[in-house]
Amino acid sequence: MRLGVSSDLGYKDAEQWGAKMRKLGCGSVVFPVDYLAEESQIQAYVAAAKKYDLVIAEVGAWCSPIASEEKTRKAALERCRGQLALAERIGARCCVNVAGSMGKRWDGHYRENLSREVWDKTVSSIQEIIDGVNPTHTFYTIEPMPWMYPMGPDEYVRLIQEVNREAFAVHLDVFNWITDLRRYYYSGEFIEECFEKLGPYIKSMHLKDVALQEAFTLQLKEVSCGEGEVDLQRYMQLADSVSPDMPMIIEHLDSDGAYLESLEKVKKIAKGI
Repeated sequence: MRLGVSSDLGYKDAEQWGAKMRKLGCGSVVFPVDYLAEESQIQAYVAAAKKYDLVIAEVGAWCSPIASEEKTRKAALERCRGQLALAERIGARCCVNVAGSMGKRWDGHYRENLSREVWDKTVSSIQEIIDGVNPTHTFYTIEPMPWMYPMGPDEYVRLIQEVNREAFAVHLDVFNWITDLRRYYYSGEFIEECFEKLGPYIKSMHLKDVALQEAFTLQLKEVSCGEGEVDLQRYMQLADSVSPDMPMIIEHLDSDGAYLESLEKVKKIAKGI
């Protein structure tokens, strides 16, 4: 596997960015600029990633291509196509997004997100994005979320089947699928189920942890690696079995120090595998 962090950890240019990531022991990166950047800047980051043997794990789209407001939806589709085209051009493993939301917040939880209409819109939006770019080297992927499609490995398999595009694949964040006690306390078994059903489609992954809070009602909190109950060792073992170059990106921490601490914890787990 190739570890990475979603924080830039501070840098002044592409060369310093690449050197810093390699010095920290990272083997993969999130591409730090989007498709609207100057081509010279984009190519500088591509060159730095190549120089320091950093796999470009993902190009993030992060918007709602199924938004209920037409202007917002069209802008999101344009961004998704732009980011997917960028991923294709720079050799990223994938362009990643979430399915999208019908509410004001692009990644928010709403009753409408669970409707048949939204399922159909999700399928058609993914098809529209892929068909607008026709990538041959990279993939458009959906990161799992707790409150929007797909909400489990079986739903993701069904989504793959209905989208029916070779350029559609999986960005696995199993932690966002830890939504009940069975998946929490039997995370190893759930992780194995995810890899059994989705393994060949996985292009990039996120890495964190989940902890059950001592409060009512059921509250599951995203936490730093090693501070929860998820079987990280099994998760990493299975990722490596799919691809020794599988990117695993640590995310959602609140400081550079927290990222560095988490990175060291994960390295120790990796050494024990």
